[in-house]
Amino acid sequence: MADKQQPSTDDETAAKAATTKQDPDKTEQAAPADKKPTDKSTPTVTAEALAAVQKKADGFEDKYLRAEAEVQNMQTRYQKEQAALIKYDGQQLAKDVLPVIDNLERALAVEATDETSKQIKKGVQMTYDHMEDALKRNHVTEIAALGQKFDPTLHQAVQSVPVSDGQTAETVVNVLQKGYQLKDRVLRPAMVVVAQ
Repeated sequence: MADKQQPSTDDETAAKAATTKQDPDKTEQAAPADKKPTDKSTPTVTAEALAAVQKKADGFEDKYLRAEAEVQNMQTRYQKEQAALIKYDGQQLAKDVLPVIDNLERALAVEATDETSKQIKKGVQMTYDHMEDALKRNHVTEIAALGQKFDPTLHQAVQSVPVSDGQTAETVVNVLQKGYQLKDRVLRPAMVVVAQ
């Protein structure tokens, strides 16, 4: 017959210990009520220390608000500069083309006598018309001057003459060189003679 193996006393002791073993959290809860947890003393805050911390916080908030305003100002300035660049795009090219227009006008002012010179003048006229059209399409326009009241923002007076019959003072009586503007910006003021 098979002998049944009896558990040893060491095994019985281990089993009892395992059943009676409790969770560490439960043992803390089972601690007697009269035992108080150790109090850690909280530091006392004085009014001066509180005021100093508040002042420091106010300083940081002020710096933050100033920095935020500066960033917004920079963004606004950048957007305005970008808009101006786009609006006046091609300004330098237009300035460089204006002397070409002047030379074409001088060539057209010469009287053509024979058939060959008439054909050349016709070609110059076609070139001049195309140049003027290209400038107008790009918002480069001639500044009105002859017969207009003298405006120092648009006109450059290079000579003054006494007022004669039918003229009024401070009026442009002759245009020596045409002026041009790109949209609302003056590229070159008109060189004029003013009656005074």
